[in-house]
Amino acid sequence: MAANQGRGFLKGIRPSVFLDCYQEWHALVEGFCEVLCPWPAKHQLTGQLLDDLKADHHYYMTGRALGILGWLTIGCVIKVVLF
Repeated sequence: MAANQGRGFLKGIRPSVFLDCYQEWHALVEGFCEVLCPWPAKHQLTGQLLDDLKADHHYYMTGRALGILGWLTIGCVIKVVLF
């Protein structure tokens, strides 16, 4: 039997460790910027940078989701201002 069984989905989440190191911030910002700036990157991610993204993939995907929300916000602001 698993140790977490019966604890609930969110019981194991500790907010104190959310974005508490630079690798997590890097993955979040990289995902956000990848969506918000859709043109190809000037530099390819290799070495330590790529390892950071792979290790913190959930932060990277959260950044991508925030980038989509950023585009939606920009679109709404443009619609309100221009129309």
